[in-house]
Amino acid sequence: MPRFRLVPRLYLRFYLALLFILALFAIAVVMIWNRTGSPLERSNQALAQVIQNSLAPIDAPPEVQQAALTRMAQGMDAHMTLYTRDWRPLAVVGALIPARHWRRQGVTGPPPESYVRLPDGRRLLSSEPLGFTRPKGMLHNALLLLAIGIGVAAFPLVRHLTKRLERLQLGVEKLGAGDLTARVPVEGKDEVALLAHSFNAAADKIEQLVGAHKTLLANASHELRTPLARIRLALELIGEGVDPRRRKGLEQDIAELNHLLDEILLASRLDAIRENTDSEELDLLALAAEECAHYDDAILDGASALVMGDARLLRRLLRNLLENAHRHGVPPAHVHIASADGQAVLRVWDKGPGVPDPEFERVFEPFFRRRGTLDNNGAGLGLALVRQIARRHGGEARCVLMKDGRSCFEVVLPLKA
Repeated sequence: MPRFRLVPRLYLRFYLALLFILALFAIAVVMIWNRTGSPLERSNQALAQVIQNSLAPIDAPPEVQQAALTRMAQGMDAHMTLYTRDWRPLAVVGALIPARHWRRQGVTGPPPESYVRLPDGRRLLSSEPLGFTRPKGMLHNALLLLAIGIGVAAFPLVRHLTKRLERLQLGVEKLGAGDLTARVPVEGKDEVALLAHSFNAAADKIEQLVGAHKTLLANASHELRTPLARIRLALELIGEGVDPRRRKGLEQDIAELNHLLDEILLASRLDAIRENTDSEELDLLALAAEECAHYDDAILDGASALVMGDARLLRRLLRNLLENAHRHGVPPAHVHIASADGQAVLRVWDKGPGVPDPEFERVFEPFFRRRGTLDNNGAGLGLALVRQIARRHGGEARCVLMKDGRSCFEVVLPLKA
């Protein structure tokens, strides 16, 4: 099953949606703050006006300025410095607080805890807080810290939820790939847990149905061999009492039925046993030579290719391809083996026109019969087993076009490492 990597992962969607909502919330707070005139900033403006009313006018002599500042600082254990608009000191209570102390290096003296700009332009620095220092900056910093805190705390929560969904997706992919034993853990008591429970129940039902189907198919195939054996025995006992042509036709029909039952049983075993139990090092060229020796019109060429696999199954794969060429093609049948890019490539073709392009995939369907065929020559499991055996060995079987425009069957298998 393909995964659409171009689409953002689910947990990223959740997380980005949460961050987007936080950004909208911050923007809305800032807009409301500015529209309402910033209450903290208005309180600072009112405080600045009160301080200005308590001090001497801006054009008063320095001694009057000093007296007013001293009077305002009574009862406060604070250092205060009053500056002009251009940062010239007008009056000092306690130690001088240097102008713009927080921006200069190597300046001695107490740093200002509060900075108040009076309506007439004068500036008052105090070692004790007066009102709120930079309320808008405080708001922005608070919103930024809130967003960072929520973002950091929300990520593991979102990831925990989506990891459960990813495990559920992995279980669905395994089941779709043919692993009927695939199940997912049921975690929690929410909708995701309910979905996992439903998936497991459906997987159990599918496994039971497929198992019953395979058992019925295998048992039916075994049971059909008994009447076939009786018919063959009866045909032999009749002796010469049957027309030779009819006898030959009956023998051919019995052989085809027996071959079909053998293919059905093999397909059932391949479905029932998912792993290859008899894996060994094999030379594909040697196996092909053994199978081509059974046909007078088979031509083999190519190079040695070592693969890991089941010799019995790979022989069956080669035999089915040669038998298909013998039955439906024009002799001679050609078998070519090569190695490329870490893979063994097996090609089989004959002198006939081959398979039409629209039927390249359909010929691998079980019991597929080409359009316009009146007999049973197209029915069977031969090519379906070829693809099934190839995939069981980590390869693939397909029908491809050759340079001369005819088609051939191509099997690709991984080479021995």
